[in-house]
Amino acid sequence: MKRIYNFSAGPSMLPVEVLSQAASEMLDYQGSGCSVMEMSHRSPVYDNIIKQAEADLRTLMEIPENYRVLFLQGGATTQFSAVPLNLMNKNKKADYIVSGMFSKKAADEAAKYGEVNILASSKDRNFAYVPYVDSFSPDADYVHICLNNTIYGTTYNYIPETGDIPLVADVSSCILSRPIDVTKFGMLYAGAQKNMGPSGLTVVIIREDLIGNAREGTPVMLDYKIQADNGSMYNTPPCYSIYVAGLVFKWLLNMGGLSVMEQRNVAKAKVLYDYLDSSEMFKATADKEFRSLMNACFVTGDAELDKEFVSAAKKAGFENLKGHRSVGGMRASIYNAMPAEGVDKLVEFMAEFERSKK
Repeated sequence: MKRIYNFSAGPSMLPVEVLSQAASEMLDYQGSGCSVMEMSHRSPVYDNIIKQAEADLRTLMEIPENYRVLFLQGGATTQFSAVPLNLMNKNKKADYIVSGMFSKKAADEAAKYGEVNILASSKDRNFAYVPYVDSFSPDADYVHICLNNTIYGTTYNYIPETGDIPLVADVSSCILSRPIDVTKFGMLYAGAQKNMGPSGLTVVIIREDLIGNAREGTPVMLDYKIQADNGSMYNTPPCYSIYVAGLVFKWLLNMGGLSVMEQRNVAKAKVLYDYLDSSEMFKATADKEFRSLMNACFVTGDAELDKEFVSAAKKAGFENLKGHRSVGGMRASIYNAMPAEGVDKLVEFMAEFERSKK
């Protein structure tokens, strides 16, 4: 069996162990006589799958009892609307820190429902850093951030201290990569397709006191209370994506949990960034103190040479290295499932490519 090194920003690679187990259970899930793809979400068998997935996620992230876990649909982008509809309900105001494309899109969407105050933005340098903010609007209903910026390869190196104002974070591309103190946030949300499982699933982790205040006219599928009261099953949930995410949660627990994954991810990122810092050809685009462990962006400074490298890398078995058009160059997404060997071999290939151009 030939497996490429898949550096896609999402949908991204999954652990081979997870894929193998899913494959072995495809036709007959644990003696049920059918696939998870086929079974009723109301069946006792599936009820156990979704409840076990939530329990394992709670264990992994140490989620307190006063937070609800919702398994939803629509991607993180749907939460750009759901957040203000549910939380921008007292003063109709919210603070946003714009550190990349997705936080900008979230702010633009929220502006449809109330007053959005952009506290800071790093657009001035094409989002190569994350702005530091320690002052917030006293009447803001919440503060919103994107903790890791997939497109630009940056991440917060601090958690804003917002006091009594709920802090909401899009953690799509960094969830489960390292421990997160859930209690510092009123709400976390993430699309699964980067570090948790297949596309189609969105996870929301929200403090109970923030549920139940959706504004009048909120679509039923975007109302957190309705979703929480129905155990994420107001309608048919993304059953198979939840099942695979549950397998990923088990894999992470068996690997030793998020502290172990953080050590692995720090080590992988160090190999790549150390090479970039020593290279005469390739340069990282993000400021060093804000570099993401999950998404490493780099360029040669020559658009044609970038294309040549991406093409050569593809032929060598390194897929999806082309950078987003907003940055150009290359982007290597090295999520949990990327083995250390993949990063080592990529760096070896980059070094050989660089030598060949001298």
